Formats: sequence, C-alpha cells, structure tokens
Amino acid sequence: MTTEADLVALRQALTECSPIVVACSGGIDSLVLATVAHRLDPEHTIVAHTVTPAVPPDGTERVRNHAHREGWTLRIVESREFGDERYLSNPTDRCYFCKSNLYDAIDEIVAEFSSPEATVVSGANVDDLGEYRPGLVAAAEHGVRHPYVDAGIDKERIRAIARVLDLDEAELPASPCLASRLYTGTRVTPTRLAAVHAGEESLRAAGFRIVRCRRRDNVVWIELPDTDRPRISQDIIDRAAAAMQAVDPEIAAVELDSRPYRPGRAVIATS
Repeated sequence: MTTEADLVALRQALTECSPIVVACSGGIDSLVLATVAHRLDPEHTIVAHTVTPAVPPDGTERVRNHAHREGWTLRIVESREFGDERYLSNPTDRCYFCKSNLYDAIDEIVAEFSSPEATVVSGANVDDLGEYRPGLVAAAEHGVRHPYVDAGIDKERIRAIARVLDLDEAELPASPCLASRLYTGTRVTPTRLAAVHAGEESLRAAGFRIVRCRRRDNVVWIELPDTDRPRISQDIIDRAAAAMQAVDPEIAAVELDSRPYRPGRAVIATS
C-alpha cells in the first residue's frame, strides 16, 4: 500500500470517530495522528497531553510547539497515576494503571465537548498488537479507538506519513514513558525518573541517538544498539553517572549492559 493510500485509510478511520480527542504523548505516532486529525477536521478535534514526571520534557515541548504551529485546541491533562499505589509499586502491568488514570482524566475533557459522542483515539498501531501492552486493556475499558489499527498501519508506515506531511519528527527515535526505564518491582518515584532522563540526555549529548538507562533498585545499566557499543568509553559512562547521581545520590553504580538495547527489557516476570 502506498503512503497516499495509508493517508486515505487513516482519514477514513478518523472520520468514523469524529468528534475526536487525541491522546498525544509527544512521540512520533501520536504527533502524526494529532496532525492528520486536526488538519482533517479542526473544529471537531481536541488534543490532550498529560504532564507528569514520567513524560520526557522534550515530549511536552514537541506537543506545545505543534499546537502553536498547527493551531491545535490543546488541553493539558492532570492524570493521577502518581497518587495510585498500584502504579507506583511498578508491577508488570504498571502501564494498565497509568493508562487507566490517563483515560479517566481525558474522559473529563470529553464531557466538555459539545457532542457527548466524542471519541478518544490513541496512537497505537498494528505493531503494538504483537507486544505485551496492558495499556491496551485500559484503552478497551474506556472505549478508546486506535485509528492506525483500524487502517492497518504499522510504525514504519507512520514514519512514511510523517515524511509526506514534512514533519520534523519523521526520524524521531521511539521514546516511551520514563517509567519504562525502571525494572519491574523498582518503585516509581519522580526523582528516579528524573535521574534516568538526565543520564540519557548526557549520552545523547555524547552522540548516542538510541539509548536507555535501565534501573533496578540503585544500579543503572546503559543499553545501546550493537552498532553503538564500540563507541562508548568509560569517560562517557562516568559523565552519564555523574549526571544521574547529581539528581539522585542513591544511585550506587552505572554500568554498560552486557547485552545490546532491546525495547521493553525492564518488564520482567515476578515470582
């Protein structure tokens, strides 16, 4: 299928959901979805973005910049997962409690719409269906629609749409919420999230585009793709460690993971 055909299918899926509230995290998937939805029907599209310690600050900046350039109706959502012990304890299904709190908050925005039939839509795509995604269960419980799934569009084709739309973020690396950096069972705190973000920013400044700082208790492992691992030095690791320890002095050790980067590694089975 061509990119133009994908756009036609996506617009059709969005038309069937109108009026719409787009849950936009600031990643490439939701940014493209919000852009297409708003350009298709600006009068019946609201973009909702949550600001919590788990959302990378650059994601919020991207959303605000797009809202300014495109003229979005933007609503900042106050989701309440940081008051939910089920989320903070970081079980394997942490994402379920995160999304449940998010969609509860977005439902309050839906109530403000002139039409009670407004639909919440997410940037989930067909690639997500083959992964462990407890957040999709929360979405189903809240009646959230996934236009990319309805249109049969995967991650690579979303990027192709972004290029056609001439969006700067077409090559933006995936950047899930910062809580995904904490291994299952390591308690979620704002300080721990800010620390891993500081470490990743230090490594990006050193020229590493795809990087994860994964934390288990007070030890952090740096994950890099195989192609980047030969380029990292102990000095770069030490600078990343210093950036993290300046935020959270409880970090006792920072090491290069013996394994290459793999998405979702921090979700582990519990006994």
